[in-house]
Amino acid sequence: MTETPLPSSPPPTKTNSQYAQTRADPSTRRVLGCELRQQRTPAFLIWIVACSPSAKSGTSLFSHLTGFDSNTFPDLPSPSGALELGAGCYFEEKRLRIELMARLAAAAVVVAAFLAAAAPVPGAEALGMNWGTQASHPLPPKAVVQVLKDNGIKKVKLFDTDFAAMSALAGSGIEVMVAIPNNMLADLAADAGKAKDWVKSNVKRYDFDGGVTIKYVAVGNEPFLESYNGSFINVTFPALQNIQNALNDAGIGDRIKATVPLNADVYNSPPSHPVPSAGRFRTDIAELMTDIVKFLAKNNAPFTVNIYPFLSLYLNDNFPLDYAFFDGGATPVNDNGVLYTNVFDANFDTLVAALKAVGNGDMPVVVGEVGWPTDGDKHAKASYAERFYAGLLKRLAANTGTPARPNQYIEVYLFGLVDEDKKSVAPGNFERHWGILRYDGQPKFPMDLTGQGRNTMLVPAKGIKYLGKTWCALNPNAKDLSKLGANIDYACTFADCTPLGYGSTCNGMDTAGNASYAFNAYYQVENQKDEACDFQGLALPTETDPSTQTCNFTIQIQTGGAAATAFGGRSATVAVAVVLWALLQLLGPW
Repeated sequence: MTETPLPSSPPPTKTNSQYAQTRADPSTRRVLGCELRQQRTPAFLIWIVACSPSAKSGTSLFSHLTGFDSNTFPDLPSPSGALELGAGCYFEEKRLRIELMARLAAAAVVVAAFLAAAAPVPGAEALGMNWGTQASHPLPPKAVVQVLKDNGIKKVKLFDTDFAAMSALAGSGIEVMVAIPNNMLADLAADAGKAKDWVKSNVKRYDFDGGVTIKYVAVGNEPFLESYNGSFINVTFPALQNIQNALNDAGIGDRIKATVPLNADVYNSPPSHPVPSAGRFRTDIAELMTDIVKFLAKNNAPFTVNIYPFLSLYLNDNFPLDYAFFDGGATPVNDNGVLYTNVFDANFDTLVAALKAVGNGDMPVVVGEVGWPTDGDKHAKASYAERFYAGLLKRLAANTGTPARPNQYIEVYLFGLVDEDKKSVAPGNFERHWGILRYDGQPKFPMDLTGQGRNTMLVPAKGIKYLGKTWCALNPNAKDLSKLGANIDYACTFADCTPLGYGSTCNGMDTAGNASYAFNAYYQVENQKDEACDFQGLALPTETDPSTQTCNFTIQIQTGGAAATAFGGRSATVAVAVVLWALLQLLGPW
């Protein structure tokens, strides 16, 4: 997909004397204090919207844009519902700001584009990043996209098609893997029409020059986990077929591929011969996996797998620690003369053997998730994460490959970008601590994405605002502590207390410290509301930081307004270039 360069600055606005010269121009209209000027290119229909201070709030501009009506966008309840000055044209400190906002119900995509170019980081070209959003105070999407660009990350994997995230990614040039949650698989499997509708609303909607560079559609996420007890066994493959066929029918299947991110438990080696070359797909799903592999191969789509060396340690106390890393300290596993010095290579090549056994040994493999958590378990700590990533990134930068696929590029998505304090802890407390960045977008440990081993930190998220420097702690004057346990339980039900667990960063504090941590976690989740720091008289707000050398009592970030972007300045007239849709997408049939 060829991208049309976007302007580096807003188009120059016209003076009042120049307005008169444009009135006879059929491509220009004057509407209630605003000039609407149309520009056509082979790929775009672009409107330049310039409003003077006399522009009235609450006035619909949508009906004045040529070629856009309810027949063009059947999903709209009415044309006037899509673009109104009342929704985003307002005065603030005598400055007129224009925000043209596309609504989730609308089929039109409005992308405001004035994007700063970021210098790429050598060696990060092959890296992707998982961007999860299960947080009480998620980072603003625009800040996330900027931190990806600042660190040279060229690929991102999502877990849905969140509108705010997709809008922020538009025009960034970052390749995107969008995703379909598991709970949607049954509907998409049962109805090919629904699959077409999904592709239209979540892929085609953003697929235009200067839009979102979608590369993959992830159909489900680890749907064959044994812990799911077969819930998605019968719906995943039909959903995959319907989505890929919908992509093909839409004319984009040659460059956007459907795949299924699978956990490494879909394959194994027999206990009698536990070496990578003996890898086969799990017996209970072997036939299904063979069908999926054949379908992926037919459509030139990759096999996507999530590999977690950390889990090998977490699930097996006897697992050799050094074998989880890449620095050669472990006793190798000998596979018929091939030596495996780390579990990542062994796991990857077990999959290669399984693919070979069904006749597709050369199928491209994407590592959809790989990473190391930094809290929530005795092995989940920043020093181990730093060690793991240093070894992994060095190998990726050198295209080391694996013994079964030596000297080859591997497409890898690190898991994950930022901590998520609302993730389920059913697998373990570490689930909320996979981020290479903290909840606020600050780096946790040195990490050189170039793979050169430099002692350097990632570029942090910018423009993040915090709540006030106030914490919630145990009231030192509280007399009746009989209800303390119940109140701690209540706080930890609605906030993240996983750092208090065994082997975690805040483990080992006394009762007062544990209570204060729990109370503060809840207080911050509740945006420091006064009533959120009482706990039946057991807690009080404090401006003294109760953090210890190893345990950080957080101050949460501001959300909501911080995520919005307003364009404008102190000039009387503001011009915003808006890409509304590719012309062929607007006028052509589905």
